[in-house]
Amino acid sequence: MLKTRVHVYISGKVQGVFFRAATRDEAKKKGVTGWVKNLRDGRVEAVFEGEKKKVDEMIQFCHEGPRQANVTDIKIERENYQGEFSTFRVRY
Repeated sequence: MLKTRVHVYISGKVQGVFFRAATRDEAKKKGVTGWVKNLRDGRVEAVFEGEKKKVDEMIQFCHEGPRQANVTDIKIERENYQGEFSTFRVRY
């Protein structure tokens, strides 16, 4: 089972629409670890680690987000898997 890590930046109407909570819930369902947080510039930033297939599913989720969100762009940086996290959480 191939493990991977990605760092993503999501742009659009992604704050004030429960994007972080929905991302956390989706990641926990899929067994993906990492974190998600709001940025001051209005974007959402997240790091996902886990099985490549599940991480790719999280990237797909970020392209849409929760119903209230309107994602206009997503920047994806693939990184080396580090096994740094034991859970997925919202950072403040």
